[in-house]
Amino acid sequence: MSAQELEAGRLIRVLGEVDTATRVPRRLPSNAAFYLQASILVFFLAGSSAPTPLYALYQARWGFSPITTTIVFGVYALAVLTALLVVGSLSDHLGRRPVLLVAVAAQAVTMLIFTTADGVPTLLVGRVLQGLSTGAAAGAIGAGLLDLHKAKGTLANAVAPLLGTASGALGSGLLVQYLPAPTHLVYLTLFGIFVVQEIGLLFMAESTTRRPGALASLRPQFGLPDAVRRPALLAIPMLVAVWALPGFYGSVGPALIRRISGSNSAVLGGLGLFVLAAGGATAIAFLRTASARREMLVGLAALLTGVGATLGAIASSAAIPFFAATAVAGAGFGAGFQGAIRTVLPLAGAHRRAGVLSILYVVSYLAMGLPAVVAGFLVVHAGVVTTAREYGLGVLVLAGIALGGLVASDRRERGARVMALECPNRKSLAGAN
Repeated sequence: MSAQELEAGRLIRVLGEVDTATRVPRRLPSNAAFYLQASILVFFLAGSSAPTPLYALYQARWGFSPITTTIVFGVYALAVLTALLVVGSLSDHLGRRPVLLVAVAAQAVTMLIFTTADGVPTLLVGRVLQGLSTGAAAGAIGAGLLDLHKAKGTLANAVAPLLGTASGALGSGLLVQYLPAPTHLVYLTLFGIFVVQEIGLLFMAESTTRRPGALASLRPQFGLPDAVRRPALLAIPMLVAVWALPGFYGSVGPALIRRISGSNSAVLGGLGLFVLAAGGATAIAFLRTASARREMLVGLAALLTGVGATLGAIASSAAIPFFAATAVAGAGFGAGFQGAIRTVLPLAGAHRRAGVLSILYVVSYLAMGLPAVVAGFLVVHAGVVTTAREYGLGVLVLAGIALGGLVASDRRERGARVMALECPNRKSLAGAN
């Protein structure tokens, strides 16, 4: 073979490699894909809590009542529930990546709607679209994180929503308080972040295989696989108890904090939700190696203590004790939430994870949204302090029910172990006779 033929062959191979590189884009490493999805979950929840410090400003500009504030909050929760029930398990069939591409694009559009909002109707439209995109993404992200790393994925599913809620509430408050264009800047910042994440998703490899049944999965279902049914029944009372708290702090909390502190600061308006979520994230970090059962017990103890102390601080109108008690209650929220997730989610198969996680989120958002809307109506008729007291007592009752269920489950398990030990002994004695 001549030198010219050798050179021509080499050139053909190089051109083939270039063509292949052009046609098949480089994919993100699995670690980068993991953190990209975790960041999407963080900023989706940051976007959901970003309006909290702005409600007082919206109320002053547009002249609506506290009921409207809780309706705006409740509409978001209802939209999340709708998406979870309809498309929550869609990524188990189509793949995580296609669902996330649509959800992140919709979230970016939502930020533009908020930026141009000139009244309550536009705000409601934005909250509905935001809720739908969050609900669609929640199951896909949660399952995608587990696809890439089971242990780290379980931890990220618990801590990322809390980090997002905390950063969104405080970051929005700081931007509103100290920078210009308070009703625009926070949303434009989030819009830019979502655009970057959308670009990252274009380079992310799919973490699961497609399977048939996508259309059938759009039919709302509330069933659980046999492997997770019993653990889920144990976890659901915990989810109801802990998720009632962010519903309170996200809707009625800003008005209550203004009443206790005597300040209209936007930072203080978002500080309650930030302290709650930050306390939860801290508890998750400290208890990540504990058993799921112990986490739930610690969570209930902190929840009962923190909410009880919060009621005392409300009665005495003491701002510092209020935030300190909120941090303790937040630790209960975080520990209880992670314990519940760890009890159920690792037992679900790869092609059922998004569906199972969606059901857990349905329970959580119902527990967050419905009491918050009821609280909005009570504020008008009974006042914010009375409503806060009754809401707190309701959370204490829910925590007591969850604790009773956990104790009863422990007793049943101990009884089953005793029976298992006694039965072989009885059989051996019968054989000896």
